[in-house]
Amino acid sequence: MAGSSQASALAGTGLVQDFFVCDFFAAVPKHDLASMEHPIFSLSTRPDRRVVSYEHNGATLTVTPSVKGRATIFDADILIFCISQLMAALNQGRAVSRRLSLTAHDLLQATQRETSGDGYKRLRDAFERLAGTRITTNIVTGGQDITHGFGLIEAWEIVRKTRAGRMISVTITLSEWLFNAVLSRSVLTLSRDYFRMRKPLERRIYELARKHCGRQAEWSVSVVTLAKKTGSTSPTRVFRAMLREMIRENRLPDYLLSEEPGDILRVIPRASVIEPGEGPHLRPETLDQVRALMPGADVHALQAEWRGWWAATGRARLRSADRAFLGWVRTKGA
Repeated sequence: MAGSSQASALAGTGLVQDFFVCDFFAAVPKHDLASMEHPIFSLSTRPDRRVVSYEHNGATLTVTPSVKGRATIFDADILIFCISQLMAALNQGRAVSRRLSLTAHDLLQATQRETSGDGYKRLRDAFERLAGTRITTNIVTGGQDITHGFGLIEAWEIVRKTRAGRMISVTITLSEWLFNAVLSRSVLTLSRDYFRMRKPLERRIYELARKHCGRQAEWSVSVVTLAKKTGSTSPTRVFRAMLREMIRENRLPDYLLSEEPGDILRVIPRASVIEPGEGPHLRPETLDQVRALMPGADVHALQAEWRGWWAATGRARLRSADRAFLGWVRTKGA
């Protein structure tokens, strides 16, 4: 893509230009694969100042917090917002940069946070934890083996404030590690309901389910291994009880959980989960027609949404997937 090559060139020269966020509600939530696979973020709602070391299948990870504590799974919403915006821009062929300028109010709204004074204060605290949390790892993003330490974000700044002290716009510089994941498209789409999940473990289980139960019919994992992959510090019996509560509540987007003999958790996709490349296929010319019908829209996101709707409504046999898709798009634009 033109945007990807230009961004790579900028990164190679050390020049970082601003990427300005716009139409933030149109971007589909996306997360990087490494963060979904490994327990980088804390599940604690209190300051977590433990140094965490993790090793699994050859991947090693050490997370060192600052005095403000380790970045939490809710702090990661900021990174998801940034990744989503960058991927939407790449899909449109726009140039991107790891330095993003955005409106604080938009960020709070998109991640379904309060826009009160406390909401802005918590946002600033999240910036500080993200910048202060240091990672040392051999996990590969974008084909590069990173073995040095780095912060989840390299820098942040409040561009200006209101008289009441609220930030209006902010600038965030992502780490090269995370930006490489975006450029290589090492990301997965999340449910829009992800930000509605208020329990840290629910979010973490959803991320792992999304990562491991992508093109598979199901994913089974031992409770002990799952506890390790989530980064949970709860005793096994307590962790198991929390899983059983999640199974009873059955609120996880896209996936069904069940307990199996042998202390195993089984994950099965709900009918509406459609992976890229599955379901009805569309001609490139059809996507061009949609771009003309809805200028500026992310046609790939629309295609994914339509496939999900098609699956949820019974996966009907289509005489012409292209005509059906165009008709569905026109109903959305009406």
